[in-house]
Amino acid sequence: LDTRSRLIRPAEISIGSLDSSIVHPREVFKEALAASAATVIFAHNHPSGDARPSAFDTLVTRRLVQAGELMGMDVMDHIILAGRSYYSFRKAGFL
Repeated sequence: LDTRSRLIRPAEISIGSLDSSIVHPREVFKEALAASAATVIFAHNHPSGDARPSAFDTLVTRRLVQAGELMGMDVMDHIILAGRSYYSFRKAGFL
């Protein structure tokens, strides 16, 4: 997102397997830096239909927030989509 929270461009970072995906802050923020983004929103899906975050989801979110802070880029939210439901780390008070 730009400084006014407008979408600059979406970017697909990783395509996971049935139950996991490789997420590294370096790869995630490469796209945001190239777009001169001020803020980012992360999203991924849970094919199981359960939107609750796993321990790994929480760990990755914490790492992404820390990496963003080092680069001066805010993480506005991390959203998990699952069927007709979703989980927002921001709405849950994590961010």
